[in-house]
Amino acid sequence: MTGKEQMIETFDENGNKVCFELVDIVTVDDVEYALLLPETEDEEYKEDEILVMRLKKDGDEYTFEVIEDDDEFNKVSQYIEELEDEIDD
Repeated sequence: MTGKEQMIETFDENGNKVCFELVDIVTVDDVEYALLLPETEDEEYKEDEILVMRLKKDGDEYTFEVIEDDDEFNKVSQYIEELEDEIDD
């Protein structure tokens, strides 16, 4: 990642526009995941809560997918925690 902020605009399941700052992209088991920080005043999203979404490449476009599999989510979360521990050391 570069030092520049990258903002992403998308729509939630209710059709409301939601903006995120792309914090980082990590790869786990050859799958890319986006770490997103909500930039919204909507109470549904906590401002300090990072969301993890699977990235899917479709041609030149990327789409974000919710991780619905608990095992997959836990594996990615554990990887991110290990990265944070390495940074803190």
